Amino acid sequence: MARNVNFDLNHPLVEAGLESPADEDVVHNSFSELIAEQSQNGLSDAFELQELQNELDEEGRDNLAYLTGRGLNDREWEDDERQTDPLVGERWSSDTLKVLSSMPSRTIGRSRGAIISQYYNRTMQLRRRRQSRPSIRDFSHSARPSIRGYGMEADCIDAEASKRERLVNNLQNLSVSDRIRMLRAMPLSLAEKSELRTSTLQKERRTRSGSQIPCCSQLKYYIIIAVRQCWYSWLSFLHSLQLWQVALKRVSGRFGTGVLSYFLFLKTLLFFNLFLFLVTGAFLVLPQAVHPPVLSADRQSFSGLELLTGAGYFSDTVMYYGYYCNYTLHRSCRDDDGGQNISVSTGTTSSCLSSHHSYNMPLAYFFIIGAAFFFTCIILVYSMSKSFGQSFRIDKSHSILAMKVFCSWDFKVIKKTSVKLMSEKICTQLKELLAEVNQKYVKNTVCQQLWRLMVHGLAWAICIASTSACVYGIYHFSDFMHQQQQQALTNKHPMLKEASLLALPALVSLINLLLPGLFNLAAWMEDYESPSVGTYVAIGRNLMLKVSVLCVLCYHWLGRVAADPKSINLTCWENFVGQELYRFLLMDFIFILLDTLFGEFLWRFFSEKVLKRRRKPVFDIARNVLELIYGQTLAWLGVLFTPLLPAVQILKLLLLFYIKKSSVMMNCQAPRKPYRVSQMTTIFITLLCFPSFLGASVCVTYTMWSITPSTSCGPFRGLKTMFQAGKRWVEQLERDNPNLSVLARAHAYLVENPLFLFVGAGIFLIVIYFHSQVVDGQRKIISLLQEQIENEGEDKKFLITRLQHIHEQKRTSKRRLKSQDSNY
Repeated sequence: MARNVNFDLNHPLVEAGLESPADEDVVHNSFSELIAEQSQNGLSDAFELQELQNELDEEGRDNLAYLTGRGLNDREWEDDERQTDPLVGERWSSDTLKVLSSMPSRTIGRSRGAIISQYYNRTMQLRRRRQSRPSIRDFSHSARPSIRGYGMEADCIDAEASKRERLVNNLQNLSVSDRIRMLRAMPLSLAEKSELRTSTLQKERRTRSGSQIPCCSQLKYYIIIAVRQCWYSWLSFLHSLQLWQVALKRVSGRFGTGVLSYFLFLKTLLFFNLFLFLVTGAFLVLPQAVHPPVLSADRQSFSGLELLTGAGYFSDTVMYYGYYCNYTLHRSCRDDDGGQNISVSTGTTSSCLSSHHSYNMPLAYFFIIGAAFFFTCIILVYSMSKSFGQSFRIDKSHSILAMKVFCSWDFKVIKKTSVKLMSEKICTQLKELLAEVNQKYVKNTVCQQLWRLMVHGLAWAICIASTSACVYGIYHFSDFMHQQQQQALTNKHPMLKEASLLALPALVSLINLLLPGLFNLAAWMEDYESPSVGTYVAIGRNLMLKVSVLCVLCYHWLGRVAADPKSINLTCWENFVGQELYRFLLMDFIFILLDTLFGEFLWRFFSEKVLKRRRKPVFDIARNVLELIYGQTLAWLGVLFTPLLPAVQILKLLLLFYIKKSSVMMNCQAPRKPYRVSQMTTIFITLLCFPSFLGASVCVTYTMWSITPSTSCGPFRGLKTMFQAGKRWVEQLERDNPNLSVLARAHAYLVENPLFLFVGAGIFLIVIYFHSQVVDGQRKIISLLQEQIENEGEDKKFLITRLQHIHEQKRTSKRRLKSQDSNY
């Protein structure tokens, strides 16, 4: 039966220490199995306990004087009984003694001699039979405790010492795995197990040193040790090669899991961009760099401003879409013709095509970009599913707190710096767990709830209104810049024309820098009790701003520039969009540096030197993370127009990590209210997948399927849409080999038909949904099992209390009858 009894730490049962904290699943699985076992095999124990009770009755020692050595009368004994543990010092009935003697909480530290004797016999059998692990059900009840420990000792000291010596001898002769399993199964304390293990190892060393090992065996032994040491050293070296391992430990130790989640997310973005750069660099940039096209003679020289604008000299490099050719590359044919590229459309001979390998650049450009996005989507879905499984586990703060207190220290750490770093990390984690355990939810009155609702509504209204105004201003300013480009002012200096292109990126970056400060002011008005809730609200508001800005920019690039490039005298609108994305990415990095300088360093300097306070700014997790997502979205949008944009993003993330890490360690302080963010990384990956990657994929897919490419540049010149490059290639294969018509039909159904994209996206969403449901089901099962374990513990306490109460009633009634008989 499961009785929901509140667990009270002040209960006398707990104060007396009768509830053992040890793990007793090896001895008894549940209380029901205990009762069943005692009903079948408990006759001998009950008989012994009954004899003990009879002896106590005959000798007249039915009070507490027998146990404490003091003589008390009945009234004094009853008064003293109320002040002691109700389970100790009682005159038990046979049923109560029978149950108490076999309770799992009584099995620890009671009859060590019997336990050692039983395990001595088991080690002998294990040596003979080579069993894998002894079962506790094979042990007799002599290895289990007894209430007789109150009145007598089971084994003398000499017998126990001899048994321990024989047990050590047997453990010495066992293999390492059998010895470990045997020590784990012994129902002894950790100190006694450690003592047995130490004695066994010492005796084994003495035996090994005393015996003479043959030369071959000794050489073999040294070789094995050397190989093992090399393997461990190699593993340690690989572990030390992990990127930013020491830096992340320092950040985690001083600032907790909230700030650490930002740097872990930055590291994740770095690997995404590294994958994208390797794919595009190996299959697009490198082949085109080996076979450069013929460039015009009036190519611009490098002036230095290109590092900011991305235009000028960089326009005629492998960095942008317009540099890539629209023909098949042939290494041998190019060499034979004096270094000139050969195009299939300009009369490449069939003998050259058949005798040498070729590389179709338009086809490669189309499929490499598509494959890069496809595999990125798979990696993102896998990462999100894995993060869901890790963050939504049952991790109650009470249980994790106990694990951190008793099991978090690594005794292999010996360096002073490592010891200090580990102690800071454990201290910060304990503060976070204690803050979550001690978190109190205050119940507000109706008036207070209405007031807080009004404050929240006003804060959200301010945030939405300011975001709408800024987005509206960006929309009209981009339209103004577009009209200025349409006028094509010839009297303006080329350097000034390129510098004017930085106006729109500077405005957008300035809004992204200043508006989150207004969001923080609104959050200060709301005064959230939980810091984690405030962080999530700030993430939502910053996400609203970033998504709105990116939507306006995508409309500006694809709806204005790409729709009518001739109106602004653009011969290659793809290059212009790629340059815009480069400028936005670079300007975002510059404004992040300005925010780090003025928002963190100067504020810390002003607070310490002018205000004479030791307060430092707190690292704004929401704003910094959304800046990372914003920059990554720009990188995904620009990979079609700027294949080398992931390399720029990699350089930006590397610099950003070291700058932010230095600024955090020098200029910021830990949150005044420590809190644990177990699901922060999952939220970041989710935001990266759905608003960021999904939006970038939609824009890139729309560009490749619907917008007409430029006619004078790029690998898709002369085509109506970019995806026709794959269609033409499939048609050419079908004409050359009719047996490949299946490939043409597959291309028509899988690539040309947008239904495949929707089906693939639906499959990914279903996978994520089912994975989250499985994790949710596992969490519910674990919670039910934990509740069942707690209820079983409450059952044991309830049954013992009831047995005690019934025994007290029987004894009280007997005393009343005796007193009535004596009165008569």
